[in-house]
Amino acid sequence: MSLRNIGHRLYQGEVSFDFVGKRKIWYSISGVIVLVAAIGLAMGLHLGIEFKGGSVYTVNKPGLTVSQAKDAANKIINSNTALVQTTDKGDVRVQISAENSVSATTFTKEFSAAVGVQEKDINAQVIGPSWGSDISKKALTGLIVFMVLVTIYLAIAFEWRMAVAALVALIHDLLITIGVYALVGFEVTPGTVIGFLTILGYSLYDTVVVFDTVKENTRGLTKQSRRTYSEAANHGLNQTLVRSINTTVVALLPVSALLFIGGGILGAGTLNDISLALFIGLAAGAYSSICVATPLLAQLKEQTPDMKALAKRVAQRRAAEAKAAAEAEARGEVLDSEDVPEDEVPAGMVGQRNQPTSRSRGKGRPSGKR
Repeated sequence: MSLRNIGHRLYQGEVSFDFVGKRKIWYSISGVIVLVAAIGLAMGLHLGIEFKGGSVYTVNKPGLTVSQAKDAANKIINSNTALVQTTDKGDVRVQISAENSVSATTFTKEFSAAVGVQEKDINAQVIGPSWGSDISKKALTGLIVFMVLVTIYLAIAFEWRMAVAALVALIHDLLITIGVYALVGFEVTPGTVIGFLTILGYSLYDTVVVFDTVKENTRGLTKQSRRTYSEAANHGLNQTLVRSINTTVVALLPVSALLFIGGGILGAGTLNDISLALFIGLAAGAYSSICVATPLLAQLKEQTPDMKALAKRVAQRRAAEAKAAAEAEARGEVLDSEDVPEDEVPAGMVGQRNQPTSRSRGKGRPSGKR
């Protein structure tokens, strides 16, 4: 069965995955992941010299390898924290944190002697911690403004419960992404901060697409008694499931190429600054819009008086239908479900929808099985 066929059957409600009904499972999974990310954050982030201050030395010497430069730099600072990379011009770039307390003059003199290069071929730049601090403050200000505007927009365009659910999903994605950075020890640079802010936009976009479908499915919901808000929300989630998966896969492909091929195989380490944040954030955003935002929205809506009354009417109707079916079965009759509208079948069921036993049998007509 093709993905397109599956998407059509999900949209029509012929098959369905009960994401909303199993929300406790998703909450538990998210809780464990966020807890691990929080532990990583407690251990601290590996901040780049843009945030801590330090020195950058660009060495122009043909034949100088990264390992030779790194060994020489680590001996000078008496540590193994020197970050050495090659540039697109073939130079070797050495980063030394300000914590190593070695002056630029001393490092240049000793490094030139160690690798056999003249001091004039070493370009030294001293970076203060204030630059990274300014970037962090502006990024934090931008993040706060972004979340306030998102909350106002969602509250006006949809309702405040959707705004709350979307914000929880955003914070969920951000914590996981930053926590992974802390756990794997990747260096946090200004490029990483840009990646953090970018994933918020994607996460919000995916959530809004699902919420828009949920809004359409729940319009006038209290006028019927066949499905609850959670079931209608789950149906909307299934209708957009294949779209969310396709969007995520297409977005992850170029990011994966940057991360694994550009940064991992070709050694362009600067690509990792932003590609890892995007890779984790895109995956977490797709997960949270399906397994966190929509189930949380349904949970909040089910607490309202209207939806509580609707859930009670749905339960009463199903109990009456089950009782009527049992009585008909006892009489050897089969109730015809042909009159049930297709779009009123509960969306919370899992697996293939049952078809009418026999469309040729009328209500109250003997089934022929005696």
